[in-house]
Amino acid sequence: MSTIAETAAQGKARRRIRIDGWRWGGRIFLVFMLLYTALPMIWMLITSIKSGFAAMQFPPQWWPDQPTLASYQKLLDPQNSVGQDFLRFFWNSLFVSTATTILSVIVAVPAAYAFSRFTGRNFLFFAVLLRNMFPAVIFLVPLFILMRAIGLVNTHASLILTYLTFGLPLAIWLLKGFYDNIPVQLEQAARIDGATRFQAFVLIVMPLSAPGIIATAIYAFIGAWNEYIYAYTFLSKNDQLTLPVGIQRFFSENTTDFPGLMAASFMMSVPVVVLFLVLQRYFVRALTEGAVKH
Repeated sequence: MSTIAETAAQGKARRRIRIDGWRWGGRIFLVFMLLYTALPMIWMLITSIKSGFAAMQFPPQWWPDQPTLASYQKLLDPQNSVGQDFLRFFWNSLFVSTATTILSVIVAVPAAYAFSRFTGRNFLFFAVLLRNMFPAVIFLVPLFILMRAIGLVNTHASLILTYLTFGLPLAIWLLKGFYDNIPVQLEQAARIDGATRFQAFVLIVMPLSAPGIIATAIYAFIGAWNEYIYAYTFLSKNDQLTLPVGIQRFFSENTTDFPGLMAASFMMSVPVVVLFLVLQRYFVRALTEGAVKH
C-alpha cells in the first residue's frame, strides 16, 4: 500500500511541476510581450524630453543629462505656429474620430440586431463582411474619384464616410455575437407584458449589450484616429489635416526635429492608450462573447 501511495504522490508531484512549468513559461512570455510593446513607447517618451543635439548622438544617450519639456511646451503653445498647427490637427482628429464613432454605433447597433434576430439574413451578413476580404488601399482611387465628384474632397465628411464604411463590417460582427447570446425569451416576455419590439430592444437588449456597444465604439475610434492613407489622399488644406498627416510636418528636406516628432507622436498615442486602458474589459468581453453559445 505504501508503494502505491508513494507512486501516486510522485505522479502528482511530476504533474504539479509540469503544470508549474507551463504557468511560469506563460508568465515569462507575457513579460516579454509587455517589454516588446512598451519599450517603443518608453523610447519615444525619452527622446521627446531630449534636446535636438542629444537626440542625434551616436551611440544613443539612453537618458538625457538635461531633460527638457521644451518640445511639449512648443506643441501646446497656441502663440507659435507649431503649437497652432498641432492643436488644430489634434482637434481635427478628435472631431473626425468622434463623429465616426457616433455614426458607427448608430448604424451598427440596429444592423447587428437585425442580422441576429430576423430570418433570411445570412446572405446579407456575409455580403457585409465581404468588404474585409480586400485591403483598404484597393478602394483608394475609386473613393477619391467619388468624393471629388460629389464635392467632398478637402472636407472631413469624406473621411467620416470612408471610415464608417470600413469600420462597419467588424462593428456589426462584434455586436451580432452579443445579440446572439441574449435569449430571445427575454424579448418575448417583454412583448407579452405589452412592450413593442422597439421598446423591448431599447429596454432589454441594449442594456445587456452595453459591453459590445462600448467595444464597437473603441474599435471605431481607434481606427479613425490612426488612419493615414485616406487622410493624406483626401485632404490637402493645412487647416483640415488630421494628426497622422500633420505630424509629417516635423520632417523637412535638410533636418528633422526628432524631439518634437516624438513628443507629437507620444501625445497622439495617449488618448488611444487611456481609452483602451479604461474600457479594456468591455473590449475583451466583446471579442470572446460570441465564442460560447448560451
